[in-house]
Order: sequence, then structure tokens, then C-alpha cells
Amino acid sequence: MEGQPQGPPNPAGMENGTEPCGEERASEAQETTVTEGAAKIAFPSANEVFYNPVQEFNRDLTCAVITEFARIQLGAKGIQIKVPGEKDVQKVVVDLSEQEEEKAELKKGANLAPGDQPRTAAVGEICEEGLRVLEGLAASGLRSIRFAREVPGLQSVVANDASARAVDLMCRNVQLNAVAHLVHPRQADARMLMYQHQRASERFDVIDLDPYGSPAPFLDAAVQAVSEGGLLCVTCTDMAVLAGNSGETCYSKYGAMALKSRACHEMALRIVLHSLDLRANCYQRFVVPLLSVSADFYVRVFVRVFTGQAKVKASASKQALVFQCVGCGTFHLQRLGKTSGASGGRVKFSAACGPPISPECEHCGQRHQLGGPLWAEPIHDLDFVGRVLQAVSTNPGRFHTSERIQGVLSVITEELPDVPLYYTLDQLSSTIRCSTPSLLQLRSALLHAGFRVSLSHACKNAVKTDAPSSALWDIMRCWEKECPVKRERLSEASPAFRILSVEPRLQANFAVRDDANPSSRQRGLKRFQANPEANWGPRPRARPGGKAAGGAMEERRRVHQNKRKEPAEDPVQRAARLKTFPCKRFKEGTCQRGDQCCYSHSPPAPEDTAAAASPDHPKTSYQNPPGSGVAAGPGVD
Repeated sequence: MEGQPQGPPNPAGMENGTEPCGEERASEAQETTVTEGAAKIAFPSANEVFYNPVQEFNRDLTCAVITEFARIQLGAKGIQIKVPGEKDVQKVVVDLSEQEEEKAELKKGANLAPGDQPRTAAVGEICEEGLRVLEGLAASGLRSIRFAREVPGLQSVVANDASARAVDLMCRNVQLNAVAHLVHPRQADARMLMYQHQRASERFDVIDLDPYGSPAPFLDAAVQAVSEGGLLCVTCTDMAVLAGNSGETCYSKYGAMALKSRACHEMALRIVLHSLDLRANCYQRFVVPLLSVSADFYVRVFVRVFTGQAKVKASASKQALVFQCVGCGTFHLQRLGKTSGASGGRVKFSAACGPPISPECEHCGQRHQLGGPLWAEPIHDLDFVGRVLQAVSTNPGRFHTSERIQGVLSVITEELPDVPLYYTLDQLSSTIRCSTPSLLQLRSALLHAGFRVSLSHACKNAVKTDAPSSALWDIMRCWEKECPVKRERLSEASPAFRILSVEPRLQANFAVRDDANPSSRQRGLKRFQANPEANWGPRPRARPGGKAAGGAMEERRRVHQNKRKEPAEDPVQRAARLKTFPCKRFKEGTCQRGDQCCYSHSPPAPEDTAAAASPDHPKTSYQNPPGSGVAAGPGVD
């Protein structure tokens, strides 16, 4: 690798196709040291390889998920993992909750000779039958080093990056944390590296992709390089594309049209799952989601990849198109395929029938937008989520963000798994121009009507329910009768007028029920935290050559933060500009602000007064001449 310092040969590194890691260190003044979890990372102050503290939740959650995945995989081989801070009693409880095949393995282990000890795997030790992990875009190597120091049952961790500077930094951090026996830095294109591991014997058990922006270029190689039943972890930070700001770009990257919707964050998760399954289907493989999370400025999905031609045929029935009304926001899903039973216990696959709606919305008469396809099946494995939640809850000191992990996973366990997408409280009330009911009141009304309802981890005001849209709008009509709006102010063509002009067929009961308040809300768990730091969000793309960010980058971040809410113009310059315009009320003699007025109270010039008195120039003393280049100020007609 060009530019990398030379050192003594490293057999482990040479065996994995990497160059030897150098032991030279840059000066302390040019580096910053960060401690996260059990890892200690040194990275340059320049922006060539960056560290984002906001992503600590992402890394903590990934360590927790891979730990439970290793517990399942190694438990089937009769190997118990030892997690720091976890008691032996807790391990027994977890083992008893596993599936039947894992119970059979435990029974075999119980028949061991008295002198034999069950095999165990500890953190920081090489497990010969353990997991082979690949971090395709490792940057500073923080995530890979945390895997080696916090996740038991690993055979090896390949930390890959295409940048020679990043690989050099990884080598030094690996030596700093004494994990060279587990973590093997490598410089290669992530796609080519994964394509080189397509053979079943060379595949990785866990592949982690956390790129800057979209992971779309890496997904085709990833679904081929992960082992049978292996874990694929993918992060997407291009939320502007996935949330519907650029539907054509979303289609080019993920094969689906994203819509601007209040449920855009869950729709983003389902689009990513659709894209993964679509790419896997090309190779007779399919995905099974374990956990899908929308947090901060990104989405993160954890899926298992399996092979099976018969199961791949059912993938079409797992995808759906979305019809969304542009007026009231009502949505309907249309499956792409249909499965039905046939003689002999066989399953018949056919095309679905549709569309499920008329050209105009039945509630407001507006047109529909078409989005998708997207994943329409459950996006979580609730059994697996429960295992991760139990492990984090019984060992809260393991991660710095344990409280948030518990809160997010608790909300996920309460979500309705078979109900895609959701409405929001403010969306329903703003559509009919009425006051907003409380969350408990609306949830109680749905429960009284016999429907199911839950929250969503993707939005704190979400209403995820299996109630049809007609019943939901009937409940809002009943709420409007208790808090009436002024009908005379509504346009006859507006969605609010058309919805409220229909009498409700369902009489809603807004009396608050005890079961309307979810358990995570009652316990006050940290479900939706505030911004963790000033100017937070995705960091700038790593720059080649190590150009320092400096004060110019900080100033740019300050200007761009809330740029749509705060005026970009300097207040002093704005005040000086407004003083160039005469005060209209002062001219009429009604301005009472005096010197505090932001407009000018200076008397007009004599030539302007003469021009104003001339019959050929009526009422032109306070007007700007055409083409003068002076913009009209506020309050000036």
C-alpha cells in the first residue's frame, strides 16, 4: 500500500491479503484520541477519517445484535458465549427460551461425561467455530475493534477500506487496542472483496455496511458474500432520497418510488428491505428481517439471508405498491403477488388483482400518488428483538446508550407487526382543520371501536392501526363535533369540507382506557431523545489529502443549521436596509414608534416634494423608479 510505513511482517495480516501494519505514530498534536465502549481510537484531527459521536447508538445496537446472533449460532454447536457483566443465571434463562433444535443441542450437552466441560467462547479470544465478520467500509476501524473487544464467539474480523490512509490508521488502532489476533485490516474495494468471497466456504457470517450516503452500490455483492443464514447489517444515511424528496433518484438506487408522507421513515425502511430482497432473489436467495430501526438521520436494518428456490417464489407476494391520496393522506397497499393453496398441500403463486381504490379518493375526492414497491411483511422478528432487549436490560452497564436501546426496542415490541405504515395525530387533525386530540383519546377511541392500535419507533405521534380509513375518519368526524371548526371558512373543494360534509356512521367513545397507554410510555423509557449535540447530523464526506476542516467548516455548519427557519441575512445589515425605505404610517401621521421604528422617518427631499405636488407626477414621491434596482421593502405599496 502506497504511503504506508513499513514494519515487521505480520503473519496474520499477510495470510488475509493485507500489508503489514506499521508501528510509527504521528505526533500527538495532530491526533485526537476517543474512547468508546471498550475501544480506544486515535484519529487525525483533519477530516480524512472522521468520528461521529452521534453514531454511538448505532454501534452499541450493532454489538448487541451480533452478540445475540452469535449466541444463537454457537448455541446450536454446543458453545456458550461469555459476555462481560452477564451472570451465569441469565445465560441459562436465555438458553431455555431458544428454539427446539437448540434445546436438542442442550440436551446433548447434558449427557456429557462428568469430567467434560461445555465449550465456551469469551471476548477477545479466537473461537475456531466462531463468526467471520466483515466491515466493508471501516474508516478508522472503530466498529471492528469494538467487535473484537466486546462481542464473544468471533473467529476473525476483516476491517476493509479503499483508502490507504484509513488502512494505516486502522493498523495503528489495532495495535493500540491489542486485537491484532482478531482484527485484520485490508485495503480493497469493498465490492471486489465481497465478490471474491462468493464461494460457500469463503463467505462471511456477518457483513456490516455503513457507508457515507447510500449503500446501493454494495448490496449486490453483499447478498452473495454472506453465508447461509448469515447476518447482513446495512445503514442508509441518504434520508432525503428515501423520504420522498427525489423519487426518481430513489428508484435508480433502490428500485422503488418514495413518496412524501408522514410515514416516510417507516417507508424508507421498507424500501431498503425491498431492495435487499430484490437483489437476493437474483441468486435464489431471500431475506428475513430481524430488526429495522429508524433513528436520528439514518435507517439501519439487520436481516438474515437464506437460499431456497421455493421461498424465493413467494417474494412477489411480500412486496406492495402504495396508493396515497394527495389531499387527506389516506393510503392503501396493493400486493404485487398472491399465494393460494392448491391440491396436495401445494402453494400456488399468481398475480394479484387490483387496484384497491377508485381513481378519486373516497373521502376527499383528490387524486392518488403511486409509490413503491416496498416490503409489506413484518420488518422485525419480535422473538429476536425480545432476546436483545432482555440481554441489554439485564446488563445495562455494557453500553453507554443502554437506556435508549431499551426504549427503542420496547416500542418496537409494542408495534403491530402486520400493519404497514401509519398515520400521525397532527396529520389527521390538520386535514380537517380541527384541534388535535390527545394520543390517549384517539387510541382509546380506536380500542373502544374494536380495532388494534400501537405506536411506532419511527415517529412519536404515530398511530399504527388495523382500522380501515373510513373508520378512522369517522372517529375524527366525531371529534370535530366535540371541538367544532368554522365551516364557513372552509373551501368547498378542500379535503376538510368534503370529509366533514359526511355524517359519521361510527359513534366514537373518547373515554380514556387503561390499556390505551402503552407500557413503554408508562415507564417513562427514553424512546425519542433530543438532539445530542449542537450542529449534529451526518458529518462531511472524508476528504483526500487530509485537508483540515478548520473554522471555515464550523462556520458553514452554523450557517446551514436551521437555514429554513432563521434568516440568513445579518440583523445589522437588515436594519440598515430597512432604514432606506420610508415609513408608510409616518407619512400618514399614525406611527407611534418614533425612533424605534425600523423604517425611515426622514422628511422627503425638496425635489421629491415638488414632484409630488406636480399634477403630472401624482403620488410618486415614495415610489422607486423603474429599473432603479432597489427592492421594495416590507410595508411599502
